[in-house]
Amino acid sequence: MATSAKPVNLALQGGGAHGAFTWGVLDRILEDERLAIAGISGTSAGAMNAVAVADGYTRDGPEGARAALDNFWRCMSEGARGSPLKRTPLDTLTGYWGLDRNPVYYAMDAMSRIASPYQLNPANMNPLRDLLEESIDFERVRHCTAFKLFISATNVETGKVKVFPREHLTADMVMASTCLPTLFQAVEIDGVPYWDGGYMGNPALFPFYGKTGSDDVVVVQINPVERKGAPTTPQDIQDRMSEINFNSSLLNELRAIDFVDRLIRQGKLSTQDYRQVRVHIIENQAEMKPLGASSKLNTEWAFLTKLRDMGRETADRWLDETVPHIGTRATVNLRKMFDSIGGEHQG
Repeated sequence: MATSAKPVNLALQGGGAHGAFTWGVLDRILEDERLAIAGISGTSAGAMNAVAVADGYTRDGPEGARAALDNFWRCMSEGARGSPLKRTPLDTLTGYWGLDRNPVYYAMDAMSRIASPYQLNPANMNPLRDLLEESIDFERVRHCTAFKLFISATNVETGKVKVFPREHLTADMVMASTCLPTLFQAVEIDGVPYWDGGYMGNPALFPFYGKTGSDDVVVVQINPVERKGAPTTPQDIQDRMSEINFNSSLLNELRAIDFVDRLIRQGKLSTQDYRQVRVHIIENQAEMKPLGASSKLNTEWAFLTKLRDMGRETADRWLDETVPHIGTRATVNLRKMFDSIGGEHQG
């Protein structure tokens, strides 16, 4: 990494197989020498990307991190080869990536509404956990000192976010971060049950503050914030409810950042006690929105590499446009963003 590289914090959203977009973004950033990773906060698929980077980086720097990401997503695809959740032959021919025309997808969705994972999977089998342990060396992750690492899950009992630090991170903690309660039993850690971190931190930004040496936060966003029109089918309604739910915590944190920033600029808060957080976002909603929620379960290698390449291309453009401003100003106008999606504000 170049000595002149600018330090940034990376905030990685969850989103199932769509996390392969984040893989591409990370791959391009790690390849570039203009940025240095000061911290990573990850939730769900973002957590898996984060630990893959930490594992590989500890082994062999940026190139090791890129190799670890590639290996993880290859293992993900290979591990799901026998899954009945696949595209129909017609969808394959027409280039449709969603799974919502597969009857197994609808059967699973229907079953999740009448029976819980405790009834459907009493043995609590989860092949994803086996894949994670096989592809990630958590001992190496715990010894990663190149950057700070934060993994978020939701405490089922309190409804609060729990941030697991790198020093004590285990596969169970990452599985907690990915635990969708309609699909998997809650993951217990020290007797406390946890669900997917996306409910309360997708991803959590507050762990960065004052901990990493950088005030620049780069959000890799894969869940659409805005969709025009009201959904009308049962599945579309459920999918939109899920998107809103999983974006709410991030939007709340961004609103808080905007509020503090305005108070600092107005001289109402001291810069000795408060810091202005510079927010940047990497996204490609024009191409991600049409994919649909069901494609988050599509782990075909062709789809994952399509998302990876999309992430790389998006990050490539973003780097050229944004790197000159890192360390000096935010490249996202939070006030304008909230106004454009109908957000309310004071002042």
